Amino acid sequence: MIALGAPLALSRAQGPFGTYLVGGAVIVTVVGSYAMLRDWETFAPLLIKYRSLMAADLVFGSVLLLTASPDSALGYATVCTPLLAGLLYGWRGAGIFAAVQILILLAVYAAWAARMSGPASTLLISGFCVAAGVVGVTLRNLVFRFGEATVALSEVKARLAVTDAVGEERARLAREMHDSVAKTLHGVALAADGLAASADRMDARTVKHQAGLVARSARRAAAESREILSDLRRRTDPNDSGVDLREELAARTKDFEARTGVPTALLNRLPEPGTLSVPYAVARQLVTITTEALDNSHRHARAQHVTVELAALDNVLRISIRDDGTGLPKDLSLDDLRKSGHFGLLGMVERAAGIGARLRIGRGRSPAGTEVRLELPLAALPP
Repeated sequence: MIALGAPLALSRAQGPFGTYLVGGAVIVTVVGSYAMLRDWETFAPLLIKYRSLMAADLVFGSVLLLTASPDSALGYATVCTPLLAGLLYGWRGAGIFAAVQILILLAVYAAWAARMSGPASTLLISGFCVAAGVVGVTLRNLVFRFGEATVALSEVKARLAVTDAVGEERARLAREMHDSVAKTLHGVALAADGLAASADRMDARTVKHQAGLVARSARRAAAESREILSDLRRRTDPNDSGVDLREELAARTKDFEARTGVPTALLNRLPEPGTLSVPYAVARQLVTITTEALDNSHRHARAQHVTVELAALDNVLRISIRDDGTGLPKDLSLDDLRKSGHFGLLGMVERAAGIGARLRIGRGRSPAGTEVRLELPLAALPP
């Protein structure tokens, strides 16, 4: 509408100064509108923070409206100001800008009253301004409610994903007990039964060998039991408050540096007191992903320095692993990794998805190297 009304405004401008003034107002309003449409995400925060920008747009629009008259297409373009004010500022902003816009319309009508047939169009546009402000506020409330519903849905999905991950981990441990400890103990029982049944018919050397076999199998079963029970204890102990994620990451980074000789720094950006307790099933996946990323930086990227950053921003737990290595090939996809047999990154993605986290792999903020960023909503963690 500004483009349609601009020629009329320019044709009615009087004198060089008026022409330059109207032309400048046309350029500013058209360029400003185009910039808003193109980079709304950039300019919207500025409009919210500095309401004077909206007031400046109102002034330039008033210059065009005063030149073109309220009956022109520019008159109907004025309803956009209350609409945008309602979207950005709510009821108060919509009311203020709608009132100011109506006052401007009445002032322009007073200037053009002698050449207009009546105030009908001005009153109609004034009503449109009020309606546009109401529509803007309504849309604002709908957007906010939709955003809240989306966040709530994401939190529920993340919590369900964590619950599923815990259940899958329990099932895995049960399978390990069945496939390792149970079978080992069954073998111990068979060997002991055979030894008891035929000990009187065996020579001392054979008896000693069979007894040693039983002892070794029993020690193996005990070691397997300790390994599995150390995992289960964290789930069954009612006083267990979870795993200190910072300590676990510190131990893994220290071990990685000792094994590879690559200098590795752990940056703790957690808020005071600088610790975060995470359920063991979730911490296990987070630490495993971090360890895999560290190993990849050494094996594949040949990094000379690695940084692990632990932070919690905007209710999101973030673990970033950055290196100064060769980086990843361009346009790399999961299908390419699967076809080429690189299942390490695929495993990292699957582990992250299993606990409701999001994994990003790329260059990040550095011009070279690779950054692996793992983000998990804190709302997904059980209370």
